[in-house]
Amino acid sequence: RDESTWADAWNLVQRYNLDEGGKYELPPEIRSVLKAGMEKEELNVQHEEDTKIISEGGNSSSFVDESRTVLVGNNALAVDAAASEALKLGYNPVVLGTTIEGEAIHIANMYISMAQQIALQRNNDSDDHEQTSTSLFPISRLPAALIAGGETVVTLPDDHGMGGRNQEIGLAAALQMKKLALRNVVVASVGTDGTDGPTDAAGAVVDGSTIDRIEHDNGFTCLGETSLQHHDAYTFFDSSDRHGSLIKTGATGTNVADVCAILIK
Repeated sequence: RDESTWADAWNLVQRYNLDEGGKYELPPEIRSVLKAGMEKEELNVQHEEDTKIISEGGNSSSFVDESRTVLVGNNALAVDAAASEALKLGYNPVVLGTTIEGEAIHIANMYISMAQQIALQRNNDSDDHEQTSTSLFPISRLPAALIAGGETVVTLPDDHGMGGRNQEIGLAAALQMKKLALRNVVVASVGTDGTDGPTDAAGAVVDGSTIDRIEHDNGFTCLGETSLQHHDAYTFFDSSDRHGSLIKTGATGTNVADVCAILIK
């Protein structure tokens, strides 16, 4: 039996700034239900009903029997929704999984390696040479969309900049695409709660020219490679007024981990 009370629930609302006007304000319908439950509880009505059930031979299972738990969202649903949208836009979607973990920079390099492999089909389709394994056994036909979910990590030293795991994926991916001269590939990585690290950004969207554009805009006062070394992705992306790569959605009111989409044309 769940021993928590309506007052316990309302204390959480206040503690995490979920009340009216709060940073993560709950919908009014939910607040109304919680307030009504708390008021009823204060009058001991609920307590009297519980006592009556138990005195009449009820047990803890009766409370379970009368309750229903509904899972309204998870990372798999978010990833599937992204893949469905990619299909509508004409891409061939591939879901890489919903439990992607590891250092953000390593995961970013893996994503770009897969994107590069898929992009090699352009060369195979444009010449008359014998087909290679790239065209015979591709991850997906072009145009492709790789969709992945999960949560990466960033191991921070004592001296570090500002950012989040999704912004770090974006910066690492942008640097790798520049190194490989990889074009017609876009990477977007976001936190579904709308907040990535201690910043107001949900994540970042980048391509192979992002690094050059931003460095040119900021007069080369903030470099991508240096920013990645100091885990300072937010500062780098925010250093350009014209070519912002930060994705800012505001708080979404939910959290089902992260979603990354890689589009290859």
